Amino acid sequence: MNAVYTICFFIAYPIVRLLFPCRFYGTRNIPAGPAIVCANHSSFIDPVLIALAFGHRRPLHFMAKAELFRVIPFRGLLRALGAFPIERGEPDIGAVRTAVRHLKGGRKIMIFPEGTRVAEDESAAPKSGAVRIAAKLGAPVLPIYITTKKKALRCSRLIIGEPFKLHTPANKDYAPLAAELMDRILSLEMKR
Repeated sequence: MNAVYTICFFIAYPIVRLLFPCRFYGTRNIPAGPAIVCANHSSFIDPVLIALAFGHRRPLHFMAKAELFRVIPFRGLLRALGAFPIERGEPDIGAVRTAVRHLKGGRKIMIFPEGTRVAEDESAAPKSGAVRIAAKLGAPVLPIYITTKKKALRCSRLIIGEPFKLHTPANKDYAPLAAELMDRILSLEMKR
C-alpha cells in the first residue's frame, strides 16, 4: 500500500468532508480486483471525492492531464499518489501502457471519459480511451455519477453503479461504446 496515498487520504478526509460534504452511495459495487473507474467531471474536487469514496485501502491510479505534471510542486506529489499523465488531443501510448500495467497488476485506474471538466449546462463528446482499454483487457468498468452543482458547505452526491464489461466491436468503432459509458454514468443521477 502506498504510504503517501494513505497519509494524504487521512489529511484530506476531514477537511474535504467538512468543506465539500458528500453522500456516497453504492460503495458495495466496488469490485475487489482491477477495474477502470469512470465518472463525469465538473469540478476540481471530483478526483478527491472519488478517492474518499473508495477509502484508503482501495487506492486509485488517476489518469491526469499532462499539464498538471508540468507544475513542479504538483509533479512529485501526483506521482507519489500514483497518478500518471496523459497528453490530451493525441494518442498517448505511454499513458495507455501505464494504465494496462496497473490493471494487469490488479489495481484500479480512474479515467474521466470526457477528458476535461464539463460545466453543468454543457456537454462534451466522450473519448474512447477508457472503453478501448476495457474491451481489450476484459477489465470491468465501474461507472460513477457525481453531482454537478457542487458548492462549498452544501451536500452533494456520489453514486457508484454496478461494474460491467465491454467487448471489442466488430467494426472497431469505439465511439458508440464511449457514448454508452457516458449514458450509464449520467443515468445514475436518477438512482438516488
